[in-house]
Amino acid sequence: MVHTIEEAQSQLHSSLTQSQPVLNLPDSQLIDQFQRQKRKLRISLTDRCNFKCSYCMPDHPEWLAKHDILSFEELEQFCEVMVKLGINQIRLTGGEPLMRKGVVSFIYRLNRLRVLGLTRISMTTNAYYLEHYADELKKAGLDDLNISLDSIRPETFLDMTKKPLAPVLAGISAAQKANIPIKINCVLVQGQNDQQVLELVQCAYQQQIELRFIEYMPLDQPQHWAREKVVIEDEIIDILSPHFQLEALPRNHDPATVYLLNQSYKLGIISTISKPFCQTCDRLRLTATGELFTCLFANTGTPIRALLKPERQQDLIQQILDAVWYKKAGYIAYQAAPIRKISMHSIGG
Repeated sequence: MVHTIEEAQSQLHSSLTQSQPVLNLPDSQLIDQFQRQKRKLRISLTDRCNFKCSYCMPDHPEWLAKHDILSFEELEQFCEVMVKLGINQIRLTGGEPLMRKGVVSFIYRLNRLRVLGLTRISMTTNAYYLEHYADELKKAGLDDLNISLDSIRPETFLDMTKKPLAPVLAGISAAQKANIPIKINCVLVQGQNDQQVLELVQCAYQQQIELRFIEYMPLDQPQHWAREKVVIEDEIIDILSPHFQLEALPRNHDPATVYLLNQSYKLGIISTISKPFCQTCDRLRLTATGELFTCLFANTGTPIRALLKPERQQDLIQQILDAVWYKKAGYIAYQAAPIRKISMHSIGG
C-alpha cells in the first residue's frame, strides 16, 4: 500500500524504468512529468444516461443544460488538435453516448482525422439502444464497442441498473450481426454480482466475446463505496482456476491484465484497487462541458472550451500540453475517492 505522494511517485518512476513492450509508434507530444506518452482520448458526449448504476450514477443526478455541452463542431476541432499532438485512439463515452442526437454523423466526421494519424474510433455503451444503431455505427466507421454488462441474470441486472436486460442482449446481438468487434465490461460488486463470475466467463467464453472484469472503484458517492465491496483480481483468478487453464500475458499500455484461458480465450481484469496500473497510463478524458481530465481520480480538470476558437489554437495547445505535463502519478498517489462536483457519468470513464 502506498501512503504518501512521494512514495507513489517513487514507485511510478521505478516502474517506468523496468522493461516495457517496445511500440513502433511515433513520439506523442502529449507527455507528462513521468515520461508517459498519451495516445488515447475518451470523450464524454453527454452526462445523461438511462441506467442508474450505483457505482456510477448519483442518487439524484442533475442533468446539464444543452447549451452547457460542447457542440460537435467544438469536439471536432478539439479532436483534430489532439490527433496532431499524438492521440491515435478516440473513445466516445457518456453518460450513454447513444442518447446524444447526431452521434453517428459525428463518427463519420471523425474518420477524416485518420489521415492525420487517428487509427481507432471506439465507443463505450450500455447497449440499451444499440439494436437500432448497430448498422449505422458500422457504416459510419466505428471500429469497436465496449458494452457494459454486469450480469446475465435478469433480476440481478434489473437490481443493479434499474433497467431490463432484454434490450441489452438484443443490442449485443445486433452488433455481432453488424460485424462490430465487442468487449464486455463487468464491474464486480460484493453482495450484488460477485457470485456470478464463473457463469459470466463461461457465457463469454462460449460466444468468444472478450470479457473484462473491473474492480469497483471509489469514483462517486464515496459513502456507498467500501473496500470490502471490491472483488479483487486474485479472488477472480481463484474462482476460475479450478475450471480453466490460465496464463497471464505480458502487460502493455492496456489497463487490464490479460489472461489466456485454455490457450484460446482472452479475459481481462482491470485491477485499479489491488494492482494499480498507473505507470503505463496513456489516457486523457474530456468531459461533456469541455474540461480536460488527465486522471480519472483527479479532483479538478482544465477548462478548454473558451479556447476552442481558430484564433486561439496556440493558446489551446499550450493549455493542453501544460495540463498533461502536470498529470499526477494516478490512483497510487490519491488512494482515495476524488472530491469534486462532477460525477463519473459526466467524466467519460
